[in-house]
This record gives sequence, C-alpha cells and structure tokens, in this order.
Amino acid sequence: MADDKQALLDRVKNDIIEKNICPDLAAQAKNLVMGDGNINAEIVFIGEAPGKNEDEQGLPFVGAAGKFLNEMLAEAGMQRSDVYITNIVKYRPPNNRDPEPDEKKAFWPYLLKQLQIIQPKVVITLGRHSMEYFLPDMKISQIHGQAKRIQFGDDKLVIVPLYHPAAALYNGSLRQTLIDDFMNVPKIIELMKKETK
Repeated sequence: MADDKQALLDRVKNDIIEKNICPDLAAQAKNLVMGDGNINAEIVFIGEAPGKNEDEQGLPFVGAAGKFLNEMLAEAGMQRSDVYITNIVKYRPPNNRDPEPDEKKAFWPYLLKQLQIIQPKVVITLGRHSMEYFLPDMKISQIHGQAKRIQFGDDKLVIVPLYHPAAALYNGSLRQTLIDDFMNVPKIIELMKKETK
C-alpha cells in the first residue's frame, strides 16, 4: 500500500512540474519542495511555503523553524518519521516573502491530493496562510490549539491550527503558546481515535 501511495504522490509532483504551476516561482527556485515524512501518517503538518534552507535541500522545515518543530515533536513524544510535513506553496517565494493569494490558490488542489492520498486523521496547520484555506473567516489568535472538525470531500477532517514555528522564534510570548498547544496534540489524536472506533 505504501508503494501505491508513494507512486500517487510522485504523480502529484510530476503534475505540478508538467503543468508549470507558478512559473515565476519555479524559475527562481532550486527545488520543488513536496513533503517529507511518513506517507501513512495519522498527522500531517502544513506550513505556508519553503524558505532558503528548504529550497536548497528540497525538504520542508529544515531551517531554524524546522529545528524548533523537531524539538516540539520530541517533547510531545513524536518524531518526524511519525508524521508528514508539507506546505501549501511548494516553491520558495523570493526573499522569503509571504505567498501570494494566487500562488496559494494554484497549489491548493495539489495539497488536497496529497491529503487524499495520505488520509491523515488530523491536519495541523502552521501559521495563518495554511489555516485560512481550511478555516476561512477565523482568526488564528482566537482558535489556535483548538481542534475543529470540517467536511473534507466525503470524509470529516480534524484541523488543529497552530502558530507558525518561525513566528514563535521571533516572538517569545508566542513561543510558549505554541509549545503549550503542541503538547496537547497527542491528547487530541487520542480523542479522535476513540471517536472513530
């Protein structure tokens, strides 16, 4: 089954390249950054877009924010190899600027395909850019750390919006909030498992 999933994910990657999604971003990026981790994961983390380190290595969350994410995973009793990590936008925006609305819109169908293939129980959005597509009209400052159940195609999906690790690195008060929210993630997953039994 994992081989089938990997083949399907590879097809999504090839589709992005063949259809030349966001050609301006693609032209200045070194790598298309699809995702990293366990393709059978119960948890998928979604950030906004790759940064400099991610672009160079072709992997999401490998810079300072990625180190912080790894530390929080470890504190919550998880490893990167247990989860799957990706971004909405798969190419680095120039100078690490925020992704534009049309860039997010262009990549959105491919993110949905990734989720349909992996079929996680919980999606954790990192930052407002990835949250707003799943939970439009909501403010991250009001709902961070709260599990929200949404209709996702034929299934229900649990979304847990968290602050982006990069924001927490620059803002000390957010850092503790993010750590506290993160420590609740295993409890949320246990609750979801009980509900689906």
